[in-house]
Amino acid sequence: MRPSGDSRTAGVTDPPAPAINALHRPLALDSVYERRPKRPAAFSLPVRRARFWFEKAGAFIIVRGKTPEDRELLELLDPVAEAAGLELVRLRLMGAGAAGRRLQIMAERPDGSMAVEDCARLARAISQVLDAADPISGEYLLEVSSPGIDRPLTRLKDFVAWEGFEARLEIDRLAEGRKRFRGELAGLDGENVAINLEGEEATTLVPFAWLVEAKLMVNDALLKRGAEIRALRIENDGLENNRLENELGADPSVTS
Repeated sequence: MRPSGDSRTAGVTDPPAPAINALHRPLALDSVYERRPKRPAAFSLPVRRARFWFEKAGAFIIVRGKTPEDRELLELLDPVAEAAGLELVRLRLMGAGAAGRRLQIMAERPDGSMAVEDCARLARAISQVLDAADPISGEYLLEVSSPGIDRPLTRLKDFVAWEGFEARLEIDRLAEGRKRFRGELAGLDGENVAINLEGEEATTLVPFAWLVEAKLMVNDALLKRGAEIRALRIENDGLENNRLENELGADPSVTS
């Protein structure tokens, strides 16, 4: 149907030695976290092999889409975004009944930026594919936007890019009596998201495969980072505009 508008590991007594280069860390069935000694916030670990394994296993899509219908749409629309030079960060098909449904898509460029023109261009491309494939029954509203400052974290690289910032994680099972955790991101350890929880002496390792939702928490540090990113983007846009103006001015075929 045409859119109605566009717009997880084993608990042990002593902290285990971190397996930095291991592709797989055995996952326990008792849903208790592994921990490691805390490290400074600014560190990064190789993630390419772990990312490949998770994408092949489907965990990468599971975090970006909440329902089976979401995940089917991601498989359909990922190539559309890629062709436009963009990446889909999250997709949610929400609502039902006479009020209609809303297809919310968050996307960005590989460098993390996203202009208004990018949103409009992606919305047009997605609308064409949805019109042809007709995967959604009934009327729906298509919304395409950037992830925003309190962005969801849906890919392994997100936890590296936003290391040192506060985040909230939700997992698909009870672990030590709860499903939600909040703390400072500490990068990756193999296939695990590392997070420093308040009151914990060791860094907690949460299996990426257990995550159902993760997002940044708005605070002064995140607001400052957002302002810095916006200022840099405005500066870069200004430099690009000046470059284009200079090229047009130097082209004898362009007349006023």
